Amino acid sequence: METRHAYWDRVYTEKMETAVSWYERHPVPSLDLILHNAPVKGNVIDIGGGASFLPDHLFEAGFSGVTSLDLSAVALARVAHRLARYGDRHRCIVADVTRWSPDRHYDVWHDRAALHFLTDPEDQKRYGAALRSALAPGGIAVIGGFAPNGPSRCSGLPVIQHDSASLLGLLGDEFIMLQGCSHNHTTPTGMIQQFEFTAFRKLG
Repeated sequence: METRHAYWDRVYTEKMETAVSWYERHPVPSLDLILHNAPVKGNVIDIGGGASFLPDHLFEAGFSGVTSLDLSAVALARVAHRLARYGDRHRCIVADVTRWSPDRHYDVWHDRAALHFLTDPEDQKRYGAALRSALAPGGIAVIGGFAPNGPSRCSGLPVIQHDSASLLGLLGDEFIMLQGCSHNHTTPTGMIQQFEFTAFRKLG
């Protein structure tokens, strides 16, 4: 059976980052929620970020550091090459978030369309544990994924839809909801996908 790492390496080997269904040149919902709610323009971790253009915009906005975490080494090699001018302000971690132990605290945890691939309840619990461990007190988590009326599959895989309430249940009592929004994402092939984005703050 193909591993998660191998699957996503194959996806990024077969397609450029501008051709995958989740491509966004201007990740407006994520960026708006981060800019409006982040406690400081400090360190961000982008979970399942792949070759996302979000780090580019965060650096342009003045954030001090961005870490891209993804299963695909192929995707991370692309984003590392693109952001090489930022030196060690940009880090890449090839890892499965459900098996990852953070080595530092972050001011912002961002996830667009990674959690919704975790259909196993145990994987969801491990995701929540990693988030709570990685995020500094007072930090924010911005999570975007398919809304309850959104698609049931993505990139050939089943997904689980979330809303703000289900996400808060996953994160636990340490968190409060700050802001949420719905967003219709247009894929490179012209399909419309219904997303929901929510920002939460970790109490501390």
